[in-house]
Amino acid sequence: MLELGVKNIVANPADIPTTDKERKQKEDKRDSRKIARSLENGELQGIYIPGDDTLEDRAMLRLREKITGDLVRYKCRIKSLLYFHGIKFPEEFENNSHWSKRFIKWIEELKFKQESGNQTRDILLNQAKNFRESLLTLTRQIKKLSQSEKYKTNVELLTSVPGIGLITAMTLLTEIDKIERFSDLDHLCSYVGLVPSTASTGEKEIVRGITPRKNHSLRRIIIESSWIAIRIDPALSLAFANYSKEKEKNKAIIKIARKLLNRICYVLRTKNKYVSCVVK
Repeated sequence: MLELGVKNIVANPADIPTTDKERKQKEDKRDSRKIARSLENGELQGIYIPGDDTLEDRAMLRLREKITGDLVRYKCRIKSLLYFHGIKFPEEFENNSHWSKRFIKWIEELKFKQESGNQTRDILLNQAKNFRESLLTLTRQIKKLSQSEKYKTNVELLTSVPGIGLITAMTLLTEIDKIERFSDLDHLCSYVGLVPSTASTGEKEIVRGITPRKNHSLRRIIIESSWIAIRIDPALSLAFANYSKEKEKNKAIIKIARKLLNRICYVLRTKNKYVSCVVK
């Protein structure tokens, strides 16, 4: 649009000032007047828009996340089908052997009383196999992308942080894009969604846990990585143990997530690999 001489911004719809009347009598004309009024008054702030190359790379990582969820759902549907018909797993598959080649072959060789049951099983299993193959293809492409000039150095920096693997590192880089656009750690935590949701008035202050505003992909992987990090990083393990004395573990892990995000921010800004500290 700038090439055509038009200056425009992309604004978060939730940040556009809206009266109660406009909220309850929503229509296109009223929405247009509301946006024009806010733009004229300088009340709108544009969000950051990455370049086309970053958006395309981000789409690949987000597609992998969706396919992973789809694969899990189809696995659950297959198990649900077996449980519904009273089919129990052999003892050899009870401990960490689900979805191995032998387990899949066992499902394929099952015989239901009706042909419709066999067809249902085959359709569900074929869908799971397709998602599994797509997931493998995407993972290979992401690994290849991580070795490109654009990402290679930062991937090596991020994977030096405990709990951060290659897929997590690539998700961080494609979602954050440029770490310099965040003025400080609090700004980054707000973008990820690791800040509290408050409702204060006068002397009354209510904290309702972490905010619902978030980058869904980033908050999920940061919290997942935090659970891994507390098992391999002595400092984070000690901090988690101390936090857990005062609050529930699922709340204590949020504090660990902020610490982990601080480490991520540090290595990206300084271009130095993370060195695990020693707890005495």
